[in-house]
Amino acid sequence: LMYMWIISTNEVTTASIVNHEDDLATALSVNGNWIVAVVNDIYSKKDVVIEGDFYNKGDTANDLYRKIALYAQDEDHNVTARFTLVAKKLTITSTNTKIQGGTFKGDVYVQANGFTVQDATIDGNIYFSSQEYKDSFVLPTDEGKAGTVTGSMKVK
Repeated sequence: LMYMWIISTNEVTTASIVNHEDDLATALSVNGNWIVAVVNDIYSKKDVVIEGDFYNKGDTANDLYRKIALYAQDEDHNVTARFTLVAKKLTITSTNTKIQGGTFKGDVYVQANGFTVQDATIDGNIYFSSQEYKDSFVLPTDEGKAGTVTGSMKVK
């Protein structure tokens, strides 16, 4: 598995590689990383929280961004495996969080702008704490990027 992004000639950032429930909580915390790569199926007995302000590719010149990669890829960025994260509840407080490439089983509670489900499935409901957060939600429909939500999506 290779997860490395070249930012500039002088700076490289790598993903937080996660294969266990305890590592997941740390990686998604305010002390974590902008990208978290889950490399196998994880069943979390605890609620999962994505929090903190992070920037795309770890560069403060970029927009706020957080990503959970529920997949493995080869050096040509082809998806080679997809993984499932299971938890009763996932709370998102990081702006512009993206779930990509696999499945989250459980309910998602969104408390930030810009949540995206790309080439991934939310097998549960999505609850937005405000209409603003729901209005900023992105669920791509184009081939190769389309996301799926099996439950309802509402402000609660």
